[in-house]
Amino acid sequence: MGRWAAGICAVALVWLAAAAAGDLEPDELERAFPIVEPDYGHTKLRLSQQGLDAIRRIETPIAVVGVIGPYRSGKSFLLNQLLSLSCEKGIWIWGTPVEMDIDGSKVSVLYLDTEGFESVGKSNVYDDRIFALATVLSSVLIYNLPETVREADISRLSFAVEIAEEFYGRGKMLLLNQQSFFGLSRGISCKENLFSKWSMKPSNGYLTKVVNQIRDSLAVMGNNSTAFSLPQPHLQRTKLCDMDDRELDPLYVKRRDELKQVVASITRPKIVQGKTLNGKEFVSFLQQILEALNKGEIPSTGSLVEIFNKAILDRCLKVYRDKMDGLRLPVPVDRLQQVHETAIDQARMLFDKQHFGKHHAAQSILKLDDEIKKVYRNFLLANEYQSSKLCEARFSECEDKMDHLQVLKLPSMAKFNAGFFHCNRSFVRECVGPAKESYERRMSKMLVKSRALFIKEYNNKLFNWLVTFSLVMVVIGRFVIKFFLLEIVAWVMFIFLETYTRMFWSAESLYYNPAWHIIVSSWETIVYSPILDLDRWAIPIAKKTGQPIVTPATPQQDLPQELNAPEIRLI
Repeated sequence: MGRWAAGICAVALVWLAAAAAGDLEPDELERAFPIVEPDYGHTKLRLSQQGLDAIRRIETPIAVVGVIGPYRSGKSFLLNQLLSLSCEKGIWIWGTPVEMDIDGSKVSVLYLDTEGFESVGKSNVYDDRIFALATVLSSVLIYNLPETVREADISRLSFAVEIAEEFYGRGKMLLLNQQSFFGLSRGISCKENLFSKWSMKPSNGYLTKVVNQIRDSLAVMGNNSTAFSLPQPHLQRTKLCDMDDRELDPLYVKRRDELKQVVASITRPKIVQGKTLNGKEFVSFLQQILEALNKGEIPSTGSLVEIFNKAILDRCLKVYRDKMDGLRLPVPVDRLQQVHETAIDQARMLFDKQHFGKHHAAQSILKLDDEIKKVYRNFLLANEYQSSKLCEARFSECEDKMDHLQVLKLPSMAKFNAGFFHCNRSFVRECVGPAKESYERRMSKMLVKSRALFIKEYNNKLFNWLVTFSLVMVVIGRFVIKFFLLEIVAWVMFIFLETYTRMFWSAESLYYNPAWHIIVSSWETIVYSPILDLDRWAIPIAKKTGQPIVTPATPQQDLPQELNAPEIRLI
């Protein structure tokens, strides 16, 4: 306890605002440092670098004991056992932490002394910022109450409980009430006395409602609050700085030592979002708090929660974007929706683990949902664009393929059907996303037209090819290889084709003849198979050998109804 008392005694003795910055030697830490100072207008707060440097040196988990209370209410007694006549500005910290063993772990305990409320020359907003900052920083918050508890004290206490509940769960709060000897001798506990005062209701209806709301906030304290009373150390308050323990009231000295034991028993490491903080992490947390407090005109629990959650919202959005970026667009709509829902669950899970606030985080979660909707809308547009781009490319490829099959040198229904179904399958497989349905309709219409056009020209081209082929075989049989039988067969074919069409008035009537079907089957077998494609190989070889390629003219004639294209369905 001696070392602990030494740490408390000197907290508010030295003002170092003009000290030179730089690395601090260990012997230079035995003094008080300001960590937060007021600005020139006493409305906002700013950091003091030397105090932060002292904290950064700490590598063990940190516990913080903070003291708040009205101006000149005796709060500095808890830290230095003297009635301070100087005016502490902002928040001070003792440079050398007190090492304590808490639950088997080494913990560095820092003691914070704050500027009192309602001092001359300061705004109420400044008081609120000091109050909120000390509340969020402290593992144990000591609220030094005067003997006469006012409504303003109860209101601030309610605010402290609400902030602590929102940011890191209910911490430990010690209510220090400086009572007279008469108050201590009535046999009523300090906690009972304070709560009995809080339960008093004004006669005015509006004030009754306000006090009831404050009482509801205070109800969450439960077992996490401890009340303690201290008698006045001496009647001559102005001479307390010159007195030692022998001159102080024995009851005060006894109660003071008991108070030290109470504070030591309830002190625990500072925990933020489930983890303890070392010196560097504590400074980072302090900087974040100060930025949040100074950002708004009037600090409130809701505004602090929203500002603290801003960085967490950014991390949650990044988790969502990273999950969505894993998709290779385009994708089917149901797949995009599935990944979207999974990404939302991951982002919300991260928010639930890391967010500040239990009752005032609703605005933050709504903002997260709005931002996710914006990002998802962009993914929907990008998916639609990529889907249209891909389906248009595959549609154009199929269209070019169908155009190529229309102008085969050696027409083959088998080759056309093979190209037709290959194009159909590749389109169905590769065209994905929201544009697929509309492009499927376009694809179906295009394939039906292409097939109908091919069938219309197929028989006419084949008939002309056979007439030309028979004449070529006549020439080859007589003049090239001089094979009489080949010449006779070629003449028979030529005569049959020419006389049949004249006997039955048109070539179309030939297409119903069983003999023509045999000829077509034979032609298909010779011209195209999975192994041999004469249109692909024979024509280029003939060109290289210098043989002329004769392409017979195709008369524009109508097809019989039996050869019209069947209904096309994408598979």
